[in-house]
Amino acid sequence: MASLRTAVVVNPTKCDAEQLRKDVHALLTDAGWPPPAWYETTADSPGADQATQAVRAGARIVFACGGDGTVRSCVDALAGSQAALAVLPAGTGNLLAGNLGLPTDVPAAVDVALHGNRRRIDVGRVDGLRFAVAAGMGFDADLLHDAPAALKRSVGWLAYVVSALRHLGGPSLTVDIALDDGPPRRHRVRTVLVANVSELRGGLSVAPEASDHDGRFDVVVVAPRRPVDWLGVVYKTLRRQPHDQVLRRTAAAVDVHVVKTVANRQLDGDPIEPSDRLTVRMEPEALEVCVP
Repeated sequence: MASLRTAVVVNPTKCDAEQLRKDVHALLTDAGWPPPAWYETTADSPGADQATQAVRAGARIVFACGGDGTVRSCVDALAGSQAALAVLPAGTGNLLAGNLGLPTDVPAAVDVALHGNRRRIDVGRVDGLRFAVAAGMGFDADLLHDAPAALKRSVGWLAYVVSALRHLGGPSLTVDIALDDGPPRRHRVRTVLVANVSELRGGLSVAPEASDHDGRFDVVVVAPRRPVDWLGVVYKTLRRQPHDQVLRRTAAAVDVHVVKTVANRQLDGDPIEPSDRLTVRMEPEALEVCVP
């Protein structure tokens, strides 16, 4: 194992990159591993290019350190490769790390990569971009687009609560949803989530039955009729109970078409270009991850 090469892809706006470099270097060398290759992301290149370079240079473990966008970009590059993803959580949501049960401090996270287990997880694909947690369209993406960056830095995921409150009274969407080879069915919704794991922000288990290695997504359609109905939706979701305004299905292929407008979209908590379509496909067990 000690002969394997490692690399770190870091978003320098999410942490003290120089201190992280010293810490990871020391932890690896103390364990008898060679120093890691080092790649920093930029606003125009958020991680996929750097992770691809790392794999081409021979890295077998790629540490991703940054927010959910950095991690998702590394997922995009590493899926289908021989390199394993190791997450060093540093952002606001840390969605994948939370679902994999990864520690949040650097020494413990590095120890997981060096001495923990490996397992393969499913990933999804939207518009050529891969994700590991969830794709969303509508309300969920709206609050991510509008969450204030300064507030995220100061209060973490609670910034999304503030943004969510601003959008509770927003308009519904008319969507046609087709699952696998089935016909499209029309719904009036506030949000559609295509989940690969069970927990999203704040530990909220939106898709409690979702599994990252079963080859299927959990599709969650949320359709509260009034803003006050969100209270019941959130309450029942926290208690993992069914709600008549929440529809749950499973599928390996999901096609959502918004009628007569476009909607905000997100992948793993990272906003992507608005569109009138969300076309999601499954890539079973495409990514190797380091886990406890």
